[in-house]
Amino acid sequence: MQIWPAIDLRNGKCVRLRQGDYERETIFADDPAAVASDFVAQGAECLHLVDLDGAREGRLVNLASIRAIVEAVDVPCELGGGIRDRETITTLIDAGVSRLVVGTQAIKRADWFRQMCREFPGHMVLGVDARGGRVATEGWLETSDVAATDLARSFAEEPLAAIVYTDIARDGMMQGPNLAAMSEMCAAVELPVVASGGVARREDVAALAELPLAGCIIGRALYEGGLSLGDALAAAQGPVER
Repeated sequence: MQIWPAIDLRNGKCVRLRQGDYERETIFADDPAAVASDFVAQGAECLHLVDLDGAREGRLVNLASIRAIVEAVDVPCELGGGIRDRETITTLIDAGVSRLVVGTQAIKRADWFRQMCREFPGHMVLGVDARGGRVATEGWLETSDVAATDLARSFAEEPLAAIVYTDIARDGMMQGPNLAAMSEMCAAVELPVVASGGVARREDVAALAELPLAGCIIGRALYEGGLSLGDALAAAQGPVER
């Protein structure tokens, strides 16, 4: 299972939100590119970036920071937040971003998202953010009537790189991932599923790896020292045979 350290960008800084709440922000670093380089030095083989301002405003806001990160590291980076048109997609791919996460627009403009998946095969990621099993949109500010698994199934035949499934209730709360929800998503589709939200301990990573999932995004635990990246990477390999 891959470990995707998270770098959330707001006003050009590296921050974390609790449950997607913009009023509950913690600033961890002024230089996101330095944070990215440090993660790679610790063994990270991929990075998950989020333009929080972009998610809220519906357009790319932190492009300068995104470019700086991609130029500073030699590992695949994926980005979510503010991706709402083809021009933005081409801008990011040209900048070196490997995978693009789209959530709200996949629900509101399903035909457009399908077209983007087919035009950029292997680059697009379906972002499924859920609260109580229902999909949340608009930077988690609204909750729809769409079931998370139904949304995933509706795009199961598209050439997606993966599905990133975030349980909002667990995100940033350090209470452990929603294993039942993640298992349900894995069973719903054959696409690679990447879990996000709640990972706090090495045991959480090991439990997700056993489901099995394709990847796991980890944020606050890495920043606050509750989980080292080395331990997370080791746990992602599964139990050691003796």
